[in-house]
Amino acid sequence: MKQKILQLILFAFLAINAMAQQKVTGRVFNARTAEPLPGVSVQLKGTTTGTTTDENGNYTLQAPNSKSVLTFSYTGFTSQDVTVGTTSSHDVRLVEVVNSLNDIVVIGYGTVKKSDLTGAVVGIKGEQLMDKPVANVTQALQGKIAGVEVSVNSNAPGDGAKVRVRGLGSINSSLNPLYVVDGVIGVDPNSINPNDIASLEVLKDASSTAIYGSRGANGVIMITTRRGRAGATRVTYDVNVNRNELYRHLPTLNSEEFVKIYNESYANGQKFDPLGQVQVPPVQMNHHDLPLLFDANDKPLYNTNWENEVYKPAYSQSHNLNFQGGNDKSLYSVSLGYLDQNGLMIQSWFKRYSARITMDNDVKSWLRVGGNLSVIKSQQRVVSDGNGGLNVPRMVTEEVALVPVKYPDGTWAGNNDIAGLEGGPNPVNIATNRYTINNNMQTLGNAYLLFHITKELDFKTDFGFNLSSQKNNFYSSQNLAHLSQDQGGVANINAYMNTYWQSENYLTWNHKINDRQRLTALVGASWNKTYTERVRSETQNFIDDIFQWHYQQAGTVRSANESQDYGFQMNSYYARVFYNIDEKYMFTGTFRADGSSRFGKNNKYGYFPSLGGAWRVSQEDFMKNSKNISNLKLRASYGFTGNQEIGNYQSIAQIQPSTTILGNTQVSTLQPQYIGNPNLKWEKSQQFDAGIELGLFKDRINLTVDYYNRVTKDLLLQTPIPWSAGMTNANVVRNIGSVRNAGIEVALNTINVKTKNFTWSTNFIFASNKNKILKLNSNGADIFPGPNFLGQSNVLRVGEPIGSFYGMTRLGTYSDKEADLAASHGLHVGDRKYIYNADGSNYYSIIGRMYPKWTGTFTSTINYKNWDFSFDIRFVEGVNTAATFKHSSEDRQTIANSLKTVLNGWTPDNQNTMISQVRNYKFAQDSHFDTWWVEDGSFIRGQNFVLGYNLPVAALQKMKIQRLRVYASVQNLFVITKYTGYDPEVDTFNSSYGNNGNFSQNMDFFSYPRPRVWNLGLTLNF
Repeated sequence: MKQKILQLILFAFLAINAMAQQKVTGRVFNARTAEPLPGVSVQLKGTTTGTTTDENGNYTLQAPNSKSVLTFSYTGFTSQDVTVGTTSSHDVRLVEVVNSLNDIVVIGYGTVKKSDLTGAVVGIKGEQLMDKPVANVTQALQGKIAGVEVSVNSNAPGDGAKVRVRGLGSINSSLNPLYVVDGVIGVDPNSINPNDIASLEVLKDASSTAIYGSRGANGVIMITTRRGRAGATRVTYDVNVNRNELYRHLPTLNSEEFVKIYNESYANGQKFDPLGQVQVPPVQMNHHDLPLLFDANDKPLYNTNWENEVYKPAYSQSHNLNFQGGNDKSLYSVSLGYLDQNGLMIQSWFKRYSARITMDNDVKSWLRVGGNLSVIKSQQRVVSDGNGGLNVPRMVTEEVALVPVKYPDGTWAGNNDIAGLEGGPNPVNIATNRYTINNNMQTLGNAYLLFHITKELDFKTDFGFNLSSQKNNFYSSQNLAHLSQDQGGVANINAYMNTYWQSENYLTWNHKINDRQRLTALVGASWNKTYTERVRSETQNFIDDIFQWHYQQAGTVRSANESQDYGFQMNSYYARVFYNIDEKYMFTGTFRADGSSRFGKNNKYGYFPSLGGAWRVSQEDFMKNSKNISNLKLRASYGFTGNQEIGNYQSIAQIQPSTTILGNTQVSTLQPQYIGNPNLKWEKSQQFDAGIELGLFKDRINLTVDYYNRVTKDLLLQTPIPWSAGMTNANVVRNIGSVRNAGIEVALNTINVKTKNFTWSTNFIFASNKNKILKLNSNGADIFPGPNFLGQSNVLRVGEPIGSFYGMTRLGTYSDKEADLAASHGLHVGDRKYIYNADGSNYYSIIGRMYPKWTGTFTSTINYKNWDFSFDIRFVEGVNTAATFKHSSEDRQTIANSLKTVLNGWTPDNQNTMISQVRNYKFAQDSHFDTWWVEDGSFIRGQNFVLGYNLPVAALQKMKIQRLRVYASVQNLFVITKYTGYDPEVDTFNSSYGNNGNFSQNMDFFSYPRPRVWNLGLTLNF
């Protein structure tokens, strides 16, 4: 009986205990992306009892009672404790640890934990990179990484941005960083679909870039695209639609104001034209002379706002579909993308179609094979071509408001309908009937074999390729006066075929020496070759516009027929050693030898070593128990990198075929073109970098500070030779001169508030660069590299930075009291007043800088339950922008329309002004590139604002999907600036105008305006 009673008591106790047990279920998500997290550890605090989440982030656990605490932990995320309470379901959102030390960072020919880095390497995830709708990765990179200055100079659909890493280290060579996409070197970043990117790393110092030797001087940007993942197939669909709109304006004279200024200009004829040569206008602004434009009362019939006619709201859309899956041996990924981007300027658009597949397969325990293949096709309609000509953005300002787009009979109107005006067609006509269609097709990929020779030794051989074709079709109509009317229409086709292949072969040895030391060594060799073929044809004088470039033989004048092919190849050998002691002391040594066909027979190979070291102070015994400092690392590096981007065949003498007329017969000729330089070698940059990485309060605060000093020597400089040498190219490339870039970079990440339902984090980056030319030619003489605008507009001078504006200093205008002073310079009261030399000649000096002294971006992100909100504010300070469009729009009152600023021109009652008195253009004072044009180009931009909402878990489970996020965003919400043009960040000259496109930054001669972009998007995972 007693035994039965004990059994009943034990049974009751167990029943009560079982009843006390509480079943807890839920899902775990990434707090920022709302994606479910598989493999999260869910532990009963203070016990060994726990579980992990499945592939959909679900978990189930028995808790002893309501007071039990569950600890959720996951690598790369901040752990979180949750009290069970009376609720049986707990969904948890884990916050990513900013700059987690366990993050894997992609570097050249391998990966490494962030904690092991000895160099200046910064990584960013794909979803962070693509937080706004842009067409290419260069635009997406703007404001993301300290020391990486991205200038979005063109706002035409499909155009990329200018990227500079740690300043300008060259003069005549390319300044672009080297892009490596999935191991394929030298890819055009604007040709890939940025939505395929999984991560991006920027290698900034010599310790990280020397592995790429002769091509690493401008920094290296590593792009890794999405690959497969083990588990059930995951499908991701991203879609967004957006609306572009013009939000800043460049006011021009309306019809009545133009007539007023026009008449005043001729009324001032006696003053500026004492001989009376052009005092009478060629046409009077009245009904008698212009019956199509004025009514019987001499009032204008039209008052066209050309901004409204050309810059119209435009809608764009983007769709991206990705499949990821696999098992423990095979992984795969498939991506499809479509972009339809319409520009603010009418008739401008860009379309891109992309497909991509990756495969990784462990066919044997000792062999992995894999690769990826992407095919990208794009079309771009360009309508704002050229610079300095009568293109669309220029005619928006210069076309008079008096004329309509079309007359009632359907014919195009234009300035050429008014005698005496510069006869430019109206911009709607140009945009419709003058354009280029850029067709691009690219096939990019690689295939690899990875042999596990031993447990510690791997050998990888990788074959990569990039096959691209480009065909640019141009047509300019017969009805465009001063553009193609005299030629009867112009059509041309430029076609390029580019072939690139590379073979990379390297051994990697991961060796654990003992419990305290480990070593990773790499040695390899590579070969690559680039080959390009180009053909061009042009025809003029068409019987009808209908044929255009589709049928060039319809034109009767064959004005061009050209072909060309060229290429270069390289052979390289490289090695790298990582040495780690106690996870405290890290050392990296790198060496690369590059041989290139671009360089002289006496200098075929260049050698590029580097050393780097780091000390993780926080791992020392005296720091391990610190409650405040969670990470402290000091690092430094020194090494050499190179630059070889000068084009092909610069080391050898060249001849050029041509034709001439002999005896009334066209015959072929050969002309000496280029003298060559057999001693030509690489530019060599030596760089020192010192950095500190600090994490405080369990990495709630992370600070990274870098100082760098980079000196580039043996600049590949175009130096003049006498014309008497008989060469058509009167320059030769030599290794002359040096440039220094020194600066500070700061990145500060903070998690300001972190609770169960609310987090607030901020990110601030700052970069300051000081550029200085140390040496030029042997005599140190100034170099004027172009582009030139009304003379030399920028100068290269020893002791000054690259990108120095060069011109005159405008003081204002001459007042009545300064008549004698004006006359001493052959000028009149009301003319512009400048500083002159003592002998009366024009005084020129450095009047501004093209590149900023410092830049910064402040980002703030708030997550509240299912909502998220973030914004980016970008700062650019200590820079100038040259409003060169003022020449055409303020100094030519009687031949084209003007800005409204001419209403503030000099008059007897308004003598304190920078604008000269209006007059006939024929007797205008010469325009000079001066301080009135070179304005303060600093700005603060509201770059990106995003509001998002993730559908609750309960709703997701009913719909049987993993994630559904909707969001709205706006880019370029505001810009605070003193600049009077459309936008202070601009480059309308690029490399197609003047002598060197490296020196055209912030030169604005009628730019494509930057739009404000409103966006709606959706991300779906299932």
